[in-house]
Amino acid sequence: RLKKNRMAVASGWALVAIAALCMLAPWVPGLPGPNATDFQLGVTGPAWRHWMGTALLGRDMLARVIYGGRISILVGIVGTFVSLVIGVSYGAISAYAGGKVDEAMMRSVDVLYSLPYIFLVILLLTVFTKSLLLLFIALGAVQWLTMARIVRGQVLSLKHQNIVEAARALGAGD
Repeated sequence: RLKKNRMAVASGWALVAIAALCMLAPWVPGLPGPNATDFQLGVTGPAWRHWMGTALLGRDMLARVIYGGRISILVGIVGTFVSLVIGVSYGAISAYAGGKVDEAMMRSVDVLYSLPYIFLVILLLTVFTKSLLLLFIALGAVQWLTMARIVRGQVLSLKHQNIVEAARALGAGD
């Protein structure tokens, strides 16, 4: 179905091209550094040399956007990885343990779900020092909740399949 939707395929390739451009920014010929200043220019509109214009200190806006994209992609990938590791581990342990342990672990997830995500991220960033590493941890710390619920549901469904019940009936342990 995806291949039949030309706009979706074209958009996907455009996103891949933009991400590749952002990741390869230091090696793009003719692209100035994001902090390279030209005080003579000041603020200018789009031109052949500066496609998106320049900012107050004469910095190239296209270079700043591309280099900013690198940070955005990195935050997305690392934040997702952190939430994946925490969510899969937490959900699997909760479902596997079962009983009161599962109940307590899932109630703590419900409490964390009740807090607004952005409030929690801002709170973590103001309490601790501001760094990119802490931003990764803060984003991962609030995004793992949905993953934990999904993994818990999958482990519970696997735990009660006939093949697992048969193995237990034959004397297999945990």
